[in-house]
Amino acid sequence: MHPSIHSPINPAMSAPAKRLYIKTYGCQMNVYDSERMADVLAPLGYGVTDSPEGADLVVLNTCHIREKATEKVYSELGQIKLMKQEKAASGAGEMTIAVAGCVAQAEGAEIMRRQPAVDLVVGPQAYHQLPELIARAHRAKGERLAADFAADAKFDALPTTRNPTGVTAFLTVQEGCDKFCTFCVVPYTRGAEWSRPAGTILAEARSLAERGVREVTLLGQNVNAYAGEGGLAGLVRQLAQIDGIARIRYTTSHPRDMDEALIAAHAEVPELMPYLHLPVQSGSNRILKAMNRAHTAESYLELIGKIRAARPDIAMSGDFIVGFPGERDADFEATLALVREVGHAAAFSFKYSRRPGTPAAALPGQVAEEVKDERLARLNALLDEQQKAFNAAQVGKVLPVLFEKPGRHPGQLSGRSPYLQAVHCEGPAELIGQIAPVRIEAAAKMSLGGSLAASQTLEPA
Repeated sequence: MHPSIHSPINPAMSAPAKRLYIKTYGCQMNVYDSERMADVLAPLGYGVTDSPEGADLVVLNTCHIREKATEKVYSELGQIKLMKQEKAASGAGEMTIAVAGCVAQAEGAEIMRRQPAVDLVVGPQAYHQLPELIARAHRAKGERLAADFAADAKFDALPTTRNPTGVTAFLTVQEGCDKFCTFCVVPYTRGAEWSRPAGTILAEARSLAERGVREVTLLGQNVNAYAGEGGLAGLVRQLAQIDGIARIRYTTSHPRDMDEALIAAHAEVPELMPYLHLPVQSGSNRILKAMNRAHTAESYLELIGKIRAARPDIAMSGDFIVGFPGERDADFEATLALVREVGHAAAFSFKYSRRPGTPAAALPGQVAEEVKDERLARLNALLDEQQKAFNAAQVGKVLPVLFEKPGRHPGQLSGRSPYLQAVHCEGPAELIGQIAPVRIEAAAKMSLGGSLAASQTLEPA
């Protein structure tokens, strides 16, 4: 998953009886989980606010992938503790503080010990229990910590209707991981791989479409390990039949689970966008083996070749870790060589972060931070060059853009290309929620600019 999201959930439109503030760290799955927490708490009178100050309930939905993310949570808790004390001292009532997500799963007891202001801790498979846990916390007895792995119980307990805030939405289809990469905490915080029944996913997607969602992004720690009938390819084909759903994406994939049926779906299902995030982590077979990735650089490149043969216009994205224990200069050069051969439209790159309890944390040959910094800078320079080149290659083309919201300037709209690039152009507000052709006239590293094509034909919203 992409560990780049660090934001509060969108606020409710009207003033709630009880104020709920949710801050999300980490991946898209956490964003989805935060939205569902708000759904679970809405019947209790909680409405989402955009500030923790004065909130009745503060939830930090955490990520445990890297050490910095964990430490940010503790720093945030220190600030929220002061807000809790101020609220109580002013006579404005009680603030309940909850820590959810993967840090909660991995360090629940430590959180309660280190920050006594926390009222409850709830793991990623137990947030459906929030109403009960809050009631118990208010009674100052019972469990303050819930961190089980009953994913099916969680989804069974969630409300069937969601209230999306835009024309795109995340949709969790799979959770957990059985791959046990030696650097990763996900198998220990999210549990074993588990797939939601296709019927419940399709029902949720239909509900989203009825509420104006045009694009769904299917989520999973290993989303292409989806084990429902027909696999992820079969699910994609069924989703493509839902009226209103014009675009389908999925993330994050594992090379081991990229099967022929899914590759064929990229060729045959026009709703499946030509953009694939397929992490490789390293270009060195020696490091890949130490990571327990169960693929080689050669098998990865062969897989990319098959995918591009099926869908020649597909854009590739990936994840890379530099400074894994034992990584030598030659190993890092092999990563650069793989990046050059693949060519990326976008990518996420990180320094190896030592996570307690993972096998890699005990490996010899831990790489010095200054070496990691230098390697990351070199890798990022190459990836930035590729992203800029990919965006520049769109200039002069006409791309179908799904308009999502008003732009920052008057009369401007903002949307996404099939390749997930942000696209800005002038146009009427009526285009929001529709797909229209845009002639690309300018490119930056993170976005494209253009104008509505003269031959535009607007599809129904």
